[in-house]
Amino acid sequence: MMVMKIKSSAAIAFSILLFVLRVHAQGNLAYPDEKHFKNLRQLTFGGDNAEAYFGFDNEHITFQRTNPKEGIMCDQIFYGVITRKPGEKFNYKMVSTGKGRTTCAYLMPDHKHFLYASTHKAADTCPPVPDRNVIKKYVWPIYDSYDIYVADMKGKIVKQLTKTPGYDAEATISPKGDKIVFTSMRNGDIDIYTMNVDGRNIKQITNTLGYDGGACFSPDGKKIVWRASRPKTEIEIKEYKDLLAQGLVMPTHMELFVANADGTDAHQVTQLGKANWAPAFTPDGKRIVFASDYEYERGFPFNLYLVNLDGTGLERISHDGSFDAFPMFSPDGKHFIFSSNRNNGGGHDTNVFVCEWVD
Repeated sequence: MMVMKIKSSAAIAFSILLFVLRVHAQGNLAYPDEKHFKNLRQLTFGGDNAEAYFGFDNEHITFQRTNPKEGIMCDQIFYGVITRKPGEKFNYKMVSTGKGRTTCAYLMPDHKHFLYASTHKAADTCPPVPDRNVIKKYVWPIYDSYDIYVADMKGKIVKQLTKTPGYDAEATISPKGDKIVFTSMRNGDIDIYTMNVDGRNIKQITNTLGYDGGACFSPDGKKIVWRASRPKTEIEIKEYKDLLAQGLVMPTHMELFVANADGTDAHQVTQLGKANWAPAFTPDGKRIVFASDYEYERGFPFNLYLVNLDGTGLERISHDGSFDAFPMFSPDGKHFIFSSNRNNGGGHDTNVFVCEWVD
């Protein structure tokens, strides 16, 4: 699940001003109108920290981190236990190999292993990033060297789940612990697949032209939600296919879709335009939380929203002037985690924040 990294000096300056006023006014990290966020705490400080996901026990998380100052030149996977006391330091450790680029880690039900995607088998070094000055578009790389692995908490890889040529990543696990949903380009397009947790019984569950990715299960494991682009015109289709041939996608126009876990009854939830992504179900399975820039003409900032499964009841729940994304609820519904540019001192750092959820 790729990270949208937005850099705008004016927006960052505005965000800093709002943050200073907020801290002076109420002494915490949440804005007054972020009514769902109680006791918001910052877990990481410095670098790019994103895609933090709770384990099945509500306490452990995995997340991906880049920080050149620490010698982490591209995303690696880290693991830690959520702190509960105010002021208590969040300790974490790297559990990926430290080689290649990694993404999308998810803790296994046994609390002893996690799965993630990595390019390390192709090369120890970070794969090249797209030169957007040449491409002149905001794009994400779809590295064909990504495969999905299972590792223990010491970082030892115990199994490779995917071996088909092409991009395999963005994997999450059903709350039942029996299925994995993931994104693959094995058919020439970017679609969603499911497999058993042991890597067997792979099934393709989307087949419409466009990028389908970032899927996750509902709390009862009966549904999935994901983000998708749907090029329609000849120009859009050509642009999509031309970029895909270069191992790239342009994520600036995506909507959210919901289907049964086997792919049946697929339907579009949002009709907002712009980039709507990083969806996850609420603990009751009746709503979706996601990130979007749809309110802003220039495609920035990103904020968090709630919406019903039929697209009604849209509610904005975060109000930072920069970047809030990658939201997820703890399985018990008591806590909420997300990544944000807030409180980053005016730089470009993205950090992980957690709070108690107030409905």
